[in-house]
Amino acid sequence: MVADPRNLPSWDRRIAGVHGVPPTGLGPGVEYTTEMRFMGVRASVRCRVVEWDPPRWAVIVLSGIVDATVATRVDALPGGRSRLEHEVDYHFTRNPLGELAARSIQVIGGAYLALRHGTLAQKRQIEEGR
Repeated sequence: MVADPRNLPSWDRRIAGVHGVPPTGLGPGVEYTTEMRFMGVRASVRCRVVEWDPPRWAVIVLSGIVDATVATRVDALPGGRSRLEHEVDYHFTRNPLGELAARSIQVIGGAYLALRHGTLAQKRQIEEGR
């Protein structure tokens, strides 16, 4: 579930869609586009898989309105549980659209709260077995 970016719109309301994910799924070098929505404005973010070791590890590089590196790690825990960890290094581009996106993130309480909301949505989906 975490490995399928097509789940992103159900985890984060600011993501309007994900396009170009191959039917075979992700892997090193795969590229796709995430369409984001900020205060009624849409923008595309290009995504490229640079590291891939399912189900434990992935690194995705984003470019566009936001330039970022997202590292995702899933560790098995006792009792059939898992620990999901995201490390995100990002900055919004210095143009009117990037500034609008940065302001919209601040309106909702900052990047930490936005990421926490998405991570909790992932956790709920995993626990529900969807």
